[in-house]
Amino acid sequence: MARPSHSHVKHEGASLTDAARDVLLNDGEQWTEMRAQVFDVLAEFTKPASAYDIAEQLGKMLGRRVAPNSIYRILDLFVAHNLALRVESRNAYLANDHPGCIHDCIFLVCDDCGATTHIDDDETGKTVRKAASQDGFRVKRPVIEVRGQCTACSEA
Repeated sequence: MARPSHSHVKHEGASLTDAARDVLLNDGEQWTEMRAQVFDVLAEFTKPASAYDIAEQLGKMLGRRVAPNSIYRILDLFVAHNLALRVESRNAYLANDHPGCIHDCIFLVCDDCGATTHIDDDETGKTVRKAASQDGFRVKRPVIEVRGQCTACSEA
């Protein structure tokens, strides 16, 4: 799904929700109340959140049980439209703070505290794509995760 050229703007709070909604609507999808609630809950997490984490938090807000299966479907939609990023090794998700941008990214995953950040690195992505295509492999999107220790944990 190619996007037109853009300025790289990171969003937070209401601006992030507005940007996510705009991307989904521009892609021809609906921005339902449930999708908005799931996105807002996901965006509140400071570490990657599982569908179960999101369902639990959303259930507390709504005062009723929310099935993780419905959360997974919404998260899959968010990942497909670049509103969320999936941290494969954790089977968890982060809200993409610049949802209008498509980049290959590298996740930095702290083994001690679980903090995960991502770095946009199109050059590394190009290298991975080239190596894969030379082997006849068709790449959808590289997922690179670097495990180690974040700055806060290494200074503790």
